[in-house]
Amino acid sequence: MTYDIIFAGGGTTACVVAGRLAAARPDLRILLIEQGPHTRELQTHLQPALFPKNLTPDTKVFSFHISQPSNALMGRPVVVPSGRCVGGGSSINFMKYTRASASDYDDWETLYVNEGWGSKDMIPLLKKVETYEVDGDQSSHGQSGPIKVSFGGVCLDPGKQFLEVAERYDKFRGATQDANDFHTVNAYSRWPKYIDGSTGLRSDTAHGFIYNQDHARSNLTVLADTTVLRVIIKDGRAIGIECNTSTSTLGATKIFATQLVVVSAGAFGSPAILQRSGIGPRSILTALEIPVVVDLPGVGENYLDHQAIVEPYFVSDSTTTLEAIMEMDEDELQSQWQRSGDGLMATNGIDAGVKLRPSVDELKELGPGFQERWKTYFENAPDKPIIWMGPLSNYAGQDTDVPKRRYMSMVTYMGYPASTGRLYITANDLSKPLHFEPGYLNDPSDLEVLRWAYKKGREIARRMPLYRGEPTQCHPAFTADSDAACGERSGPVDVSAPNIVYTAEDDEAINSHVRMKVQTSWHSMGTCAMKPRAEGGVVDSKLNVYGLQGLKVADVCNVSANTYNTALGVGEKAAVIIAEELGIKL
Repeated sequence: MTYDIIFAGGGTTACVVAGRLAAARPDLRILLIEQGPHTRELQTHLQPALFPKNLTPDTKVFSFHISQPSNALMGRPVVVPSGRCVGGGSSINFMKYTRASASDYDDWETLYVNEGWGSKDMIPLLKKVETYEVDGDQSSHGQSGPIKVSFGGVCLDPGKQFLEVAERYDKFRGATQDANDFHTVNAYSRWPKYIDGSTGLRSDTAHGFIYNQDHARSNLTVLADTTVLRVIIKDGRAIGIECNTSTSTLGATKIFATQLVVVSAGAFGSPAILQRSGIGPRSILTALEIPVVVDLPGVGENYLDHQAIVEPYFVSDSTTTLEAIMEMDEDELQSQWQRSGDGLMATNGIDAGVKLRPSVDELKELGPGFQERWKTYFENAPDKPIIWMGPLSNYAGQDTDVPKRRYMSMVTYMGYPASTGRLYITANDLSKPLHFEPGYLNDPSDLEVLRWAYKKGREIARRMPLYRGEPTQCHPAFTADSDAACGERSGPVDVSAPNIVYTAEDDEAINSHVRMKVQTSWHSMGTCAMKPRAEGGVVDSKLNVYGLQGLKVADVCNVSANTYNTALGVGEKAAVIIAEELGIKL
């Protein structure tokens, strides 16, 4: 079998690139290969409130990566899921719409020497991809793209009260209609979602770029349930791939590409494919007796994730949360969703949030370990937040021994962790798992940020009218006589009540809690960096793998945002680059 372009990976970015090219050039033969299954018109993918159902132990749409135990995490490993289905993360994620800061893209261009990747070039592409269905200033948003953005079908009590309390409690910060204009920080806001406001459907790249056109165009082929083993290299050029289908008993199949192979298999899959192809750190490849095609030490390095903490809180029995879905008439809920695209089935439960930068006084609270990080990275970039924080309208803790009742969870993740990790293959085939070191909390400054974030989130939570205390097993183990002691409460404190005063012993309790509970935010990225080869880069600004022809990698680099939005932008940019090289007009 021969195609013009082969995509090794069928996730968020690949669907954008393949869809754009197929629509622009009907005679271009394109193959999209995805390890996981199709997602076409499946309700577990399209109905927003059903996203947790994809996380069952027998799921076929996720890969779960178990890390090495880490001393920084008190000897425990972490488990990081990644999308494994057509559409990738866009088909199974939380649908939270969070854009990066303009300076993130400017860093790509200036700090990492990637011409054409600055905010002036990327923002038009990020507008092109979306239809923004939220009222207010539309100047930084798109109005005609395939990906729909709205507030979803309902705003639940935790989101409403979070905004109401924050406005009265946090006098340093205000409110805004749009916290995703590439510049705004320190302003509380309702939070949009990747949900079509008129239909209540998840808005993903599989349905926005692939399934809506493959029935009408024979030039785009999707090969699902198929794993790419390696790229075939001949005389310094990528000429195809080797793959295995889930049902094949005949071994690897070779498929050839006349023009281009694009590896787009995510932060775990892309470096693994390259390494199995002989592209990566020489020491790793020679240890596995893989012939070295290109010695690229950066392949699999610089793993990044927006390390997160999630603390549940008891709420009043009258509070409407996603737990209410289990108590209401299922037929009625489904009927409402199908009839009008709204209601509890048309939300992800995240209705409000804020991108936080510390004030001068708050900066002092963060401790000496963070001060240098602030000066070198944040101080002169006023659009960069150190954390995102917001309430989730259900229980999202890691502990299973909690009372059955109503909850909300305060979600906090870091914008720019200083800690990085790495991953590499441990066999020349798929017989063994990756060696994975996430790097969480390896840099002490990250611990200081999350300790401060816990305190900040708790102060808002305990002032919300719905607040009824904390399940102690889900919070730091403060002593019973501490002012910070957790437990069930009859109601909130007054908005004007003084903040909790934490002792040094309390801070150590929070540190231990963070080390035991810090988790992935599902934002894995950075393992095939776009920067100069001498600095550990894997691809150049045209996404070409160093040292080879006909091979590109299109994946996500580091930004302070949910990776979905940036993956969309990378997809649009990759489509432009490939179209220009092939003489295609998009």
